[in-house]
Amino acid sequence: MLNLGIIGTNWITGAFVDAALLTKEYKLHSVYSRTLESAGRFAGKYGESIELFDSLDAFLSDETLDIVYIASPNGLHFTQARETLLHEKHVIVEKPAFSTPKEMEEILKIAAEKNCFYFEAIRSLHEKSFTIVKEIVEKEEVWGAEFCYAKYSSRMEALLRGEEPNIFSPKFSGGALMDLGVYLVYPAIALFGLPQSVRYTARLLPSGVDGYGVGVLRYENFDVQISPGKNIDNYAPSQIYFSNGTLILGEVSTIDTLVYKKRNEIEETIETHPHEHGMFDEANAFAKIIATNDIKKYEELADLSQKVNQVLYDMRMDAGIEFAADKE
Repeated sequence: MLNLGIIGTNWITGAFVDAALLTKEYKLHSVYSRTLESAGRFAGKYGESIELFDSLDAFLSDETLDIVYIASPNGLHFTQARETLLHEKHVIVEKPAFSTPKEMEEILKIAAEKNCFYFEAIRSLHEKSFTIVKEIVEKEEVWGAEFCYAKYSSRMEALLRGEEPNIFSPKFSGGALMDLGVYLVYPAIALFGLPQSVRYTARLLPSGVDGYGVGVLRYENFDVQISPGKNIDNYAPSQIYFSNGTLILGEVSTIDTLVYKKRNEIEETIETHPHEHGMFDEANAFAKIIATNDIKKYEELADLSQKVNQVLYDMRMDAGIEFAADKE
């Protein structure tokens, strides 16, 4: 069983911890937060034997700690993940893992040197439904795809009042492409490989990051359009176009419905049987890789994470979106 430590005490952290405990592969061992009070509030939901820290170095120096899950603001991921690996702990970083290819390259280098695993938490990749989609794609002739994910942010009103929430701040690597577009770029790269070129046209917010945008990933014989947004709501499904029909994915961030409409007017609803907890599959996958020392699977995930990071960076550069991390 892995002794799990967490950095960040928001809702996504709670969701991951719940999923990790369900796998019976993890034990919540410790919580790091900026204050012991906030660490204690979070840990209180899970029992009294959990270690609390407001010092990152003390937290990571615990020799009984095995793996750390990081769900802090995007701009803090790199330094916290680097310190975790330097302390020879495995690390799971909530998407989007890092802001630049330079950061990604350094993390992978340190992970290799320390014989540790780095994982990017992208839940849909590990769900049974994604395996089904991949099997269909491998059998069909792809003519294109549209992946959509836009949801009006609860922090939008604060931005409109003149504040700069982390999720909309270039200091913390925020914006629609990074926060939601990562859910769209991941399946594109996982299903179709690296594109020949990328473009991203964005509507920028007063803070300098994108509120929404439209991206095109150009492949040899087809294009993939991605449409992320945090200041709008998009109710359109994501779709993959084949020579003989269309596969409708519903929400691409977590594929809970699959409908295959073929040219002969046959409509097939494909059962996906998702786990009742959306993050169970990824937590379980990471634990199994560690337990079996599955280097082949790890390298596949790390390579995919690096490719997604590069594509997100190239799209961001095309749209003229600059982060504080770009200057470091």
